[in-house]
Amino acid sequence: MRCFLFFLVPFFLNSLELGVDRFFKEGHLQSVEGKRIGLITNQTGVDSDLQATVKRFQGRLSALFAPEHGLDGKVYAGVEVKPGVYKEIPVFSLHGKTRRPTEEMLKMVDVLIFDIQDIGVRPYTYATTLFYVMEEAAKRSLPVIVLDRPNPMGGLMVDGPMLEEKFRSFIGYINVPYCHGMTIGELALFFNEEYKVHCKLQVIPMKGWKREMLFKETGLAWIPTSPNIPESDTPFFSATTGLLGELDLVNIGIGYTLPFKVVGAPWIQADKFTKALSDQKIPGASFTPIHYKPFYGSLKGQECHGIKIHITNPALYQPLVVQAHILNQLKTLYPENVMEKIKSPAPEKLDLFNKAHGSPFAYYVLLNESGIAQKLINHHKKERAEFLQKREKYLLY
Repeated sequence: MRCFLFFLVPFFLNSLELGVDRFFKEGHLQSVEGKRIGLITNQTGVDSDLQATVKRFQGRLSALFAPEHGLDGKVYAGVEVKPGVYKEIPVFSLHGKTRRPTEEMLKMVDVLIFDIQDIGVRPYTYATTLFYVMEEAAKRSLPVIVLDRPNPMGGLMVDGPMLEEKFRSFIGYINVPYCHGMTIGELALFFNEEYKVHCKLQVIPMKGWKREMLFKETGLAWIPTSPNIPESDTPFFSATTGLLGELDLVNIGIGYTLPFKVVGAPWIQADKFTKALSDQKIPGASFTPIHYKPFYGSLKGQECHGIKIHITNPALYQPLVVQAHILNQLKTLYPENVMEKIKSPAPEKLDLFNKAHGSPFAYYVLLNESGIAQKLINHHKKERAEFLQKREKYLLY
């Protein structure tokens, strides 16, 4: 029986087919035969056998378009991606002097194909790159094909604030919750209709993906989507602590071996902070003390003390709920340290924090109020419920 199970499980797990798999398997290639193809992709664009999408389109590409972090994913966040050449194919940067494909770029193509792994949080630029591509393609009647991929956090968990119109930006372009529970293809459908883009859009769905699936349950290999998203569970933690990092309030593991999975600072008492959070009995989460020194970035070389976050039940874990409790305990236990950090942030830091959150609400309550956990958790609760109804017609699975 042991041998039987050993062979059965891998076979079951690898039954999922990505959008790129189905594109080639089911004859969709014929629809672009003879057309000049522009491919928006990066290192995550691989099929279920880990063959690069770039190679699968070999001989058919007229142009490549690179998002933030570049075609191979090695460029750090916020750093300009330079244009270049890949095997005689021009590579245009969508994270440099322009973040939208220009008229000159689009003259080279008849159809645009998008194949990039997203992480399921609003403030992550790959989705915005797709939305910009769709808007520019619509102006020129160019078709856009999206090869769908899993949301690594599954398709059931929806959590966090919405995006207020004033705070639309490259790091958050459409009004969905911080964690929206949609695939990149579903987001494209949502954007095309809700924002009246009128792009000639086609989404090639996956086969075998279910909304309750976490990435580790797909049987697919995780390719780091950017330098600080090294593992398939990192998106959960990115959604949990990412906002804390925007204000440099604490170190969140960026510059250490556990990006987004820890919260530490020289002034935190690890055992006390751990107990305070554990006492909240937050569903799906637990905390252990940690002591470490970041190698670079915020608090480089300083002894940090704090918590390591553990997900005990992904079905119950809500990243922004955990984040609200972390912020609340930081302000409750260390009010002077917190206020010193946030009372006069650099304008660009505060602007980025508000854009990532989607509104100035989080900063306002952090600065002015106490007992803030439930206030943060309940923010946009009604709007989230409305979103859940609105998104129904765009769900492919």
